[in-house]
Amino acid sequence: MTHTPTSADPADASGVARFGYRESFERTTGRFASFAVAFAFVSIATGIFTTYGSVLNSSGPLGIWTWPIVVIGQLAVALLIGALAARIPVTGYAYQWVSRLANPVLGWITGWVSFTFLAIVVSAVDYTVAATVLPALFGFQGTPATAFLITATVLVLQAVLVGLSTKWTERVNNFAVTAELIGMVALVALLLIVGVIAHKLHVGNLFSTGDVSPENYWSFGTATSAGPWMLGFLLGAFTIVGFESAANLAEETKRPEVVVPRAMWQAVLASGVLGFLFLLVVTAAVSNPGELAESGTPIADVIQDILGSFVGTALLVLVAIAIFACGLVILMTGVRLVWAMSRDERFPGWQVLRTVSPRFKTPLNATVFMTVVAAAILGLFSTSTDALFKLFSAATLLPAIIYAITVALYITKRRRLPRSAGFSLGRFELPIIVVAVVWLVFELSLFRDASFRDPWLYVLVMVVLGAVYLGYLLVTRGTRGLRMPEMRSIDAELDEAATP
Repeated sequence: MTHTPTSADPADASGVARFGYRESFERTTGRFASFAVAFAFVSIATGIFTTYGSVLNSSGPLGIWTWPIVVIGQLAVALLIGALAARIPVTGYAYQWVSRLANPVLGWITGWVSFTFLAIVVSAVDYTVAATVLPALFGFQGTPATAFLITATVLVLQAVLVGLSTKWTERVNNFAVTAELIGMVALVALLLIVGVIAHKLHVGNLFSTGDVSPENYWSFGTATSAGPWMLGFLLGAFTIVGFESAANLAEETKRPEVVVPRAMWQAVLASGVLGFLFLLVVTAAVSNPGELAESGTPIADVIQDILGSFVGTALLVLVAIAIFACGLVILMTGVRLVWAMSRDERFPGWQVLRTVSPRFKTPLNATVFMTVVAAAILGLFSTSTDALFKLFSAATLLPAIIYAITVALYITKRRRLPRSAGFSLGRFELPIIVVAVVWLVFELSLFRDASFRDPWLYVLVMVVLGAVYLGYLLVTRGTRGLRMPEMRSIDAELDEAATP
């Protein structure tokens, strides 16, 4: 494995030559574009629209109060990940961090888990358009076959953008994020004003369990099931994820050691505050929580009831735009991860996938590969009647595992990490660590519920496939063959930091 770093401007702290790589991309991503990438992946419009009905079924309206707790926990995680991103601003995010600061084998495992997450979550997000949004928007009855065809079409459109132009991908995403921000703020204001004037807000809903039995409502559950209120945490756990996607564009971002960490925590905070305000007014506007829980588009139903069919239709259009942008960013993130692991010659088919198109300046081959894998996963899940739930369940479980690995790495290495001029937690580091650990332990405990059996099976199958390939790499190269390129630079920094 050979890497010939080019000389980097010493004044440029963002250069990747010090990590053993050539500059393969143009640095065109600015502050708003970086924030937009993180915000689009989180996509409160997508997450709330998709999972609100499930929360009404499992936890009732009272389940929305889990949201602030999730936001606090994920904000702590984002701050810790930001501290790593500022120190190693290289494409490949968790794969790069774990490989360089722990060991390449654990780094490879983390990268593979990240790949399995991104491959399934892009299918899950795009499937939402076909399974719920478009049928409600155009008034037709969807089938597994039509859902697959529509999702595949959306996936191909996203792949065309990602594969042919990063600049246009960011432009489309910037527009979508701007529309989502403006649209969500407008909806909160309109629902509140019209709801108050029309006397359609029911504050009692905010403290009601709906049709969910209050008996053992606050219970943690059993060894194989989570209590009703506990399941409400899945609303935020599915939505407030993916903020670290900004770190996977580090090699294309201007001053990533400053811009990327800020984009991550700002995306979590903005999504958390705006999302909770939206949940409060929507839930207060519900006339019959039990009946609404049976709807496939509960958010649209509430808005149509309060604001009329025109605004309800406009919401569906807004959600469709947000979902498209969310899937677009997820696909771009997965492509960059595949390319980064292939650049280090440790991803299946790396000989083809590590190239950057000289014409389009994008990892075109990796884009095609990621699109085909996502379509294959979609094909496997779409034959099921509850495909959407299974896809989202797996897409909620996997990031929790990735975050746990990354936070554990940060805790282990934090005293030896070199200083970063771009981002520092300072005296708040310890309390942030405590919050992140408590949250992640609790979040992972939710996935003991029997409803997550199929997602765990997906994880197991993908881990086995990864283990087979990892075994092949270890047999053919040995552990030294998996070392990251030009480790001397960061090793020297670590050794210097550890010297009293």
